Amino acid sequence: MDGVARAVPDDQNPRRSSRGRMPSGQPNPVDVHVGGRVRLRRTLLGLSQEKLGEAIGLTFQQVQKYERGANRIGASRLWDLSRVLEVPVSYFFEEMGDNIASLSPRHVTSDVAEPEAQEGDPMTKRETLELVRAYYKIGEPAVRKRIYELAKTLALVSEGALPEPSASLPQRKAAE
Repeated sequence: MDGVARAVPDDQNPRRSSRGRMPSGQPNPVDVHVGGRVRLRRTLLGLSQEKLGEAIGLTFQQVQKYERGANRIGASRLWDLSRVLEVPVSYFFEEMGDNIASLSPRHVTSDVAEPEAQEGDPMTKRETLELVRAYYKIGEPAVRKRIYELAKTLALVSEGALPEPSASLPQRKAAE
């Protein structure tokens, strides 16, 4: 050797993926999860990507990349986001499944299978975000609680855990 350190390209180094990405080049699922939590909280607070970007000194395009997981969020930026979005840093890692956590960059090697996309996650749907926003716009706490209880009951009926509401009501006789 001539004493000069030479970088090994990421595609030839089995211990590392390129800049935290999966071997396929896709964003790491941990980064996608964290970005999704940023988007969820931003939307729940009613902030646009532009407003969030202004608050932390970024363009809305950079916020978009963070939310998609295309760009990784550094520790200091995550701290800033937690302050602006009024949540602890741990919030961004909540509800992360073991299958995603196991794909953090320290666990990734070229022979690790990628998880299937979690398109069915209701927390990533606009409908869910709009529902939560509308719910919290209801000013009367007692009304909110009744709606919450109604939704829980309907979900249990839908799952078959409770009988259909019409089955438990007495049948009215037709007017004669």
